[in-house]
This record gives sequence, structure tokens and C-alpha cells, in this order.
Amino acid sequence: MSARVLVGEKGFNVAVGMLQRGDIVGLPTETVYGLGGDAFQPMAVAKIFEAKGRPLTDPLIVHLPEAQWLVRVATFESQDQKNLTEQLANAFWPGPLTMLLKKVPELPDLVTAGSEFVAVRVTSHPLFQKVIRRLDSPLAAPSANRFGCISPTSAEDVQYELGERIDVILDGGACQHGMESTIVSLSNQKIRILRPGPITADQLRKYGHVSITTENVNTPGGSPGHYAPKKELRIIKTDIISVQPKPTTGLLAFTQPDDRVAEGFGVVEILSPKGDLREAAANFYHALRSLDNSKVDIIYAESVPEEGIGVAIMDRLRRAEHGSLKSSRVAKGD
Repeated sequence: MSARVLVGEKGFNVAVGMLQRGDIVGLPTETVYGLGGDAFQPMAVAKIFEAKGRPLTDPLIVHLPEAQWLVRVATFESQDQKNLTEQLANAFWPGPLTMLLKKVPELPDLVTAGSEFVAVRVTSHPLFQKVIRRLDSPLAAPSANRFGCISPTSAEDVQYELGERIDVILDGGACQHGMESTIVSLSNQKIRILRPGPITADQLRKYGHVSITTENVNTPGGSPGHYAPKKELRIIKTDIISVQPKPTTGLLAFTQPDDRVAEGFGVVEILSPKGDLREAAANFYHALRSLDNSKVDIIYAESVPEEGIGVAIMDRLRRAEHGSLKSSRVAKGD
């Protein structure tokens, strides 16, 4: 039985009622669609892990409607951290920035995978905010897809990923950013980016020293094989011309490729004909999913400039490549 896709005030009321009863619902955010459950109902949180097939060692992001709700889920380790958190909240909330803070004891350990830290953000999507306020409780909401697979940017994507595992999807249209939030940790005016996203290092430098970690940090969506298609994906290391295209191969192009090159591939998806990185990020998962669902056997992906949100796009591409190649080796018995 497929999930019901709901819209309008009636759909909103049904979704809130389900969340109040401890059920889980597919919900739109400005980044990707999330699978939401009341963060303070352990059974609801457990249903999120079960529906996604997510390891209990992988923590969830907790969503709030406004910064004033922070006291419900997090505390500060120092006054400096509190000040920096407030500065970033004033600058980027509501929006796609997630901050890693010390959790309050009342927040179930299941949400944070046993860690003493909680990843928290304030979404700017009006429908998601409306749901949280009516529920009057923070929502744990990772991306609404099977664990490690391509993130959903529409209700249709959620139906494809989890339609047989959940009952309701609240349709709020296509996502604005199409790329998961930036995750940061904060200490002594230092901002460490744990997962690149729509809020870039350049935007954050106004508020402190910024670094990007290369460590395997236990944060939401932090596993090296996340965001992987079912088919093998290979990042083009040099130039598209170096690839020998075939009708059985697909191309994820950054900009419009030369016609002679494009004609050799079975399917071509273009992230941004004009080379706009924001547009490329918004189209990334939809384009990757289209290639994954096509007739091709292998997907070649063109690199994008690693500047601004291009850092986040390349982060997702590398994780997708890692995950797809790992799955390919398992399928072949390697």
C-alpha cells in the first residue's frame, strides 16, 4: 500500500494528528524532504530509524520553528559558545544551517545515537514550521529516503523511496535548495564545518575562524557512502572528452556539454545550463535520481568548481561515488 500524498488544510490536520499520536510523516523543508517524528516520543523516533533502515548509530537532526526553542533541546558549554550560536542564529535562521550543541538530558538518547550532542536547526519552510508550532514539540527529521540513498526533493521522490514504509506524505512542492543543510560545531569563535551545505564557508567567516573537517565525524548524513545511487557512479577526473561514451552510460553534466559529446551518452542530465552553482545544487538530486532510474548502467559525473555551494555539491558527489562503488563491489562478490 502506497503512502497517501496530502495537501491543503485537511492534509495538514491529518499530518499533525498522526505526529501527535507518535506516528511519522514525510514533510517538506527548504533543503530536502524530511521524515518527521516528535523528537520527545522515543517510539516515534524508533519508527524513523525503522522506515529508513538507518543504523541506530547515525544521529538525527532536530528541527525547531524559531531560535527561542533552543532551550528545549540544547544547552551551551560556555558563554562564548552561546554568543556565537546567537550570532549565527540571527544571521542564518530560519535557514539551512545546523548547529551541533550539547543536548538537554530530557531529549531521548535515541535521537542523538547516544551522543551528548544534538544537531539542531530552524527550517524556513512555512508548512514545516506550521506543523511544528501546532504540534508544539521539536521534530526529529532526517531526509525522507532509504538510508544512504539519494535524498528526495519532492513528494514524488518520497513516494518512490518510502511509499511502502510510511502512511502519509505532506506535499509542499519542490524544495528550494535541494541540498542538505550545512552542519557546524562551535567553540571559542571557531566554526568547524562538519558537512558542507547551502551556507558556505565564506558566509560564515564574518563570525569567526572557519575550518572544514576531513575527519569521519558522527553527524547526521556523515557516512562516506551517503547519497549513493543504485548504479555505479564515477566522477570524471579530467574532462568529459576523456570518457568514452556509450548508449549504456549516462552523464551528469554541470553545464551544457558539446552536442558531439552528449550524443554519445544514453541519457544526459544538466545541472545548470548557465553554470550557476545554486541552480546546480537545487537540481542535483533530481538529476541524479533521473539517471539512476534510467536505462543506463554507469553514470559519469562532471566535477563542479569547488567554491561556494560547489563545495557541498562535490562533497555529495564523492560520497555518492564511494557508496555506489562499494555497492557495485558487493554485488559482484568482491
